Amino acid sequence: MKNLRSRLRYVLPALYCSALPLSAEPDTLAAQRFGTWGFDLSGRNETVKPGDDFYEYASGKFVERTVIPPDRVRFGNFDALSLLSEARVRGILEEAAKTPSPATAKIAAFYAAYMDADRANSLGAKPIEADLEEIKAAASRDALVAILAKTDGLHRDLFGVGIGPDPKDPTRYKVSAGSGGLGLPDKDYYLKPAFAEIKTKYEAYVAKMLTLIGWPEAETRAKEIVAYETALAQVSWERAETRDRDKTYNPMTPAELTAYAPGYDFAAALKVSGLSKADKIVVSDNTAFPKKAKIFSETSLDTLKASAAFGVAEAAAPYLSQPFIDAQFEFRAKTLSGQPEPLARWKRAIAATNGALGEEVGKVYVARYFPAESKRQMLELVANVEKVLALRIDKLDWMGDATKKAAQEKLAKLTVKIGYPDEFKDYSAYQVAADDLLGNVRRSNLFEWQRDLDRIDKPVDRKEWGMSPQTVNAYYNPTMNEIVFPAAILQPPFFDPQADSAINYGGIGGVIGHEISHGFDDQGRKSNGDGVLKDWWTAEDAAKFDAKADKLGEQYGETEILPGEKINGKLTMGENIGDMGGINLALDAYRASLGGKPAPVLDGVTGEQRVFLGWAQVWRQKIRQEALIKQLHTDPHSPAVARVNLLFRNVDAWYDAFDVKPGDKLYVKPEDRVKIW
Repeated sequence: MKNLRSRLRYVLPALYCSALPLSAEPDTLAAQRFGTWGFDLSGRNETVKPGDDFYEYASGKFVERTVIPPDRVRFGNFDALSLLSEARVRGILEEAAKTPSPATAKIAAFYAAYMDADRANSLGAKPIEADLEEIKAAASRDALVAILAKTDGLHRDLFGVGIGPDPKDPTRYKVSAGSGGLGLPDKDYYLKPAFAEIKTKYEAYVAKMLTLIGWPEAETRAKEIVAYETALAQVSWERAETRDRDKTYNPMTPAELTAYAPGYDFAAALKVSGLSKADKIVVSDNTAFPKKAKIFSETSLDTLKASAAFGVAEAAAPYLSQPFIDAQFEFRAKTLSGQPEPLARWKRAIAATNGALGEEVGKVYVARYFPAESKRQMLELVANVEKVLALRIDKLDWMGDATKKAAQEKLAKLTVKIGYPDEFKDYSAYQVAADDLLGNVRRSNLFEWQRDLDRIDKPVDRKEWGMSPQTVNAYYNPTMNEIVFPAAILQPPFFDPQADSAINYGGIGGVIGHEISHGFDDQGRKSNGDGVLKDWWTAEDAAKFDAKADKLGEQYGETEILPGEKINGKLTMGENIGDMGGINLALDAYRASLGGKPAPVLDGVTGEQRVFLGWAQVWRQKIRQEALIKQLHTDPHSPAVARVNLLFRNVDAWYDAFDVKPGDKLYVKPEDRVKIW
């Protein structure tokens, strides 16, 4: 079964997005500065009233002058840092290739293998020929299941498994399972008329891939594969449903799972995955399992084989010859997200090296680019945000004392990780060869899977990180009750030791508050201070929380971002609550940092105005329409404009700071504003 790997919850958005005003790569390895005190005033559009469109007011000129690079689908402040991290890692890898050492030998070899385009082109489809022949030779569906269950990362199975902390016993690792089978981003792409053209292009793409591997009757099989996936889409859960941590916790023994979903040989799949002896498997979208197993059992073997072959070609395409790379780019990036040009090979090589050997690269990255002083200041900022959240919990007028006490206990147990792990991952068992790109990818997946297998039913490693230090992102993990900030995000405009403190609080302070608030959003709140999935709320307080969350969801859900395209208020609920907590905690922490003294006014901008502008600057971006549509259907994060405008209209201090009055387009009556944390 395909390795799902443990998925972290509540990360920031997928990184395509910068603050660079032009579409040029940074020409230095130094972090960019913003204005004289941390904010780029030239990016504002002051012809727009803050109360009518604060996103445009704070960032309109930036959006107007920004050109999205042709190899990207969006461009904003995350991109500025991801480009910087990318350039720094490139230097590390190219230096390692020129002067290899025992410490950098593996990253140098992986990068070199990826950069050898001539070898990849000379091999064509040869690296996957044995996989394809094995699929062709499968004499039954059960035999095919045993092939699909391989854990080398190249086989797209109908069901997948992962290993991670058990939400109801986060001291131990457990096995989880979920269903899949869809090649398009979401079930909507199969079922909604608006995506009919994309669905047709997907069928052509499937046929193209099958043709490249020499699969017989490519066009006929492609049509059958899309019909098969459409049937699977019809019984797939709505994406918002998969967020529900109670609904997705359905433990079964392997025998119970096999009996629950007949028509698919789970026993064989678990055996191939090494999971036959697992005492329980936590099934997520449980009701979809028997339906998808039935569809699998009723689909012709020839169609299933073609689907399996397409899955292998898709997974291997980035590491094969140029025709595979081009075909995948044309559909996956250009058609689905509107990206005009592919990433340069060296950029793809960096991403792949980070994926396989992230912490090995990270060791060098933090030694060069993450000063100890940044970690010290971050820990201080986190402590300040935690203090104001504790005060806010005590003052909540909708929560009773018993729930407040439990909330305070959870906050007190929060773990904070800054910069890089105390112990880096040991890659000694992972073999890398400079002349075997696809083999390196297979061995990486097998290495990670074996590492997970060895941990089942063993104590959870609480020192482990889910992101490498050079990743521009952050996350909250509910089963660990921890917030994690990799080194690469701790730079301007998020965090700048030389910037005005209000900007830092609006930037990284808001992100800190956002991640901490995830522990108290509609799903994070379901775990207690030890990360255990259990109900620690009184029924009355839970009902009040749900009513507020529903009201917030309605606000976002009624917002049309593009004609006919609205925000999914249920899918984005957790992130919207996180944003709300983030900005409120940032404001409180900034006020507390003043120690009773008045905030300075800089260039005519007050302290509280700067906090709001600092938050808005973080979310500056320009995005292609195709990518925005995809985000609205698949991403739990609201679009950038909503993370500013829809957020601020619920914050009383924003009205005061910018003199927002009735009649302004974003104005909401005080009694209709949503206040949770």
